[in-house]
Amino acid sequence: MGRGENDTMFQADPFDLNEYSKECERVFGVTPRPYWVPIEFGGYDIKIVLDKFGSNIIFSNGLRDPYSSGGILQNISDTVVAIYTQEGHHCLDVSTPMATDPDWLVAQRETEIKIIEGWLSKYVVPILTNDISACLLFQLDICFICNV
Repeated sequence: MGRGENDTMFQADPFDLNEYSKECERVFGVTPRPYWVPIEFGGYDIKIVLDKFGSNIIFSNGLRDPYSSGGILQNISDTVVAIYTQEGHHCLDVSTPMATDPDWLVAQRETEIKIIEGWLSKYVVPILTNDISACLLFQLDICFICNV
């Protein structure tokens, strides 16, 4: 956390929730709800939360990245998966591919692509009916779905 008023991008340390709440109310007209996320989604155990609410997520970690120690390193479900490599670091797999990329990085990207292709192949396009709600959903003035 920050050490003063304006010397980092983080809030000052120690953090004062009451002052922060007053500032949010004054500037944005809203009151922060700091405990809403764990109450709404089931606590502080990210694995439980993702198992209940998550799907189609790849947690890609390179173990040379210091953030990886706080990352998801094991699959949580069939659609919340972890892929990691000993050699990688932060965001390397999502950077622009280059001819000089090492084999392990190419393989990691290929694995990620295969997983995503699998998810896409299982996607079912919703069937629209002859229903005015479809027109409203897509905010169409002239509807070519139900001809109204």
